[in-house]
Amino acid sequence: RNSKKEADLNLAQARIRDLDAQLNVKEADLATALNQNRSLENDLRELKDQVVTLQLLLEDTKTHLHSEVLRRVDLQNHMKTLEEQMTFQKSLHEDELREAKRVHESRIAEIEFGRQREFETKLSDALQGLRKQHEEQIQGYKEELERTFNAKLENAQLSAARNSDIANSVREELMETKQKADILTSQVNQYQSQKVALENRIRELQETLDYDRDLYRRRMAEKEKEMAEAQQQAQEQLEEYEHLLDVKLALDLEISAYRKMLEGEEQRLKLSPSPSSHSSASQATSQGRRFLHGKKRKIKEARKRRHSDRFNTVQHASSSGNVSIEEIDADGKFVRLKNNSDEDQPLHGWVLRRRLESVSDVTYKFPSQFTLQAGQVVTIWGAAAGVSPGPSDLVWKSQKSWGTGDNICVTLITDDDEELAERKIMHVPREEESGEQEDDEEITGSEMEFQSQTKRRRKKKCCLVS
Repeated sequence: RNSKKEADLNLAQARIRDLDAQLNVKEADLATALNQNRSLENDLRELKDQVVTLQLLLEDTKTHLHSEVLRRVDLQNHMKTLEEQMTFQKSLHEDELREAKRVHESRIAEIEFGRQREFETKLSDALQGLRKQHEEQIQGYKEELERTFNAKLENAQLSAARNSDIANSVREELMETKQKADILTSQVNQYQSQKVALENRIRELQETLDYDRDLYRRRMAEKEKEMAEAQQQAQEQLEEYEHLLDVKLALDLEISAYRKMLEGEEQRLKLSPSPSSHSSASQATSQGRRFLHGKKRKIKEARKRRHSDRFNTVQHASSSGNVSIEEIDADGKFVRLKNNSDEDQPLHGWVLRRRLESVSDVTYKFPSQFTLQAGQVVTIWGAAAGVSPGPSDLVWKSQKSWGTGDNICVTLITDDDEELAERKIMHVPREEESGEQEDDEEITGSEMEFQSQTKRRRKKKCCLVS
């Protein structure tokens, strides 16, 4: 029957370990999802900054394009004005030329008609001289007009060429600006689509995270329920062990009483008892006395570490490095560390993590330049401890207490996330020993062996249940 109960307990313990492993896996998945969420949020912020930068660049490009269009319109208007001026000057010169011809012709006609008879020879000579002179003047005036017209025409052509070059360059810049604007618009659209995709991805991750959190809460509730059932089963098994122990003690006492009655009857009948039975009885008596003495000492030690009338306080410590957790105050006032090596140990980046039943974990981070001297002890006090810390002590200002409860666990973690030391405080229900009221009775060796094994098993199971 005990083997069956132990097998059930081993199955419950294996189930608890599986649930712990699943819990660790889910915590790792949750941390990974949170890291992905943070990275996506950072990418989203960067993309938003890029979108704002591109929008500003697009606004600048549009402003530059508008100014270039205005310049082009101004140049075209100026070119039209120059062409109109050139046409007007050309028509004006032609009118002046026709007027000069008409005046000279009228003068010649007047001279021919007025003095034809009197001054035919002189008139002809004068006319020839005047004609030559006027022809030379007209020729010079024509040449001057042509040179002026050609110069102005060349200037107008050069100005038009320059204006056309400027217009072509402006047109090319306008085309390049349009292309850049199209490229920037496509990039903005692409970034906006990426933004929408990232927002959808963030929404999906958030939904997945919420679902994982709900699943984690449900599994945690199931695990706590299973742990409560396992604790109840372990408590029932402990009660059965105590009942079996009481029955065993009663049977051993009856056997001892019958043995004493038998020895008394042998002495009354004057029968010689066998030396082996006498030696075994004396040996059992001495072993029983030694067990009784050890039992009294264990009872006194248990009474010293008793937390209340119903609970015993048990501390379990482990360490794999130079620094160990020496003590945890049961009232949550302080935690004490000790450097067990001969070298100073810097604690930069190290933390103390406190786990307290269903309360969320809290961590204390050591100061950046703090070093624990060789062989020295440091005490980290809670903010509400109500004591004056020493020069080598530390105070956890953001936390009033290290916490109180049935199960407190404090772990020392290095800057490489390595668990270097651990100490637990467990409040175990006080066991009522049936043999405490019979301190003066002798117990046989078999009884002592069975009871010590039972007590060790009971303590082990209590620790596992806690």
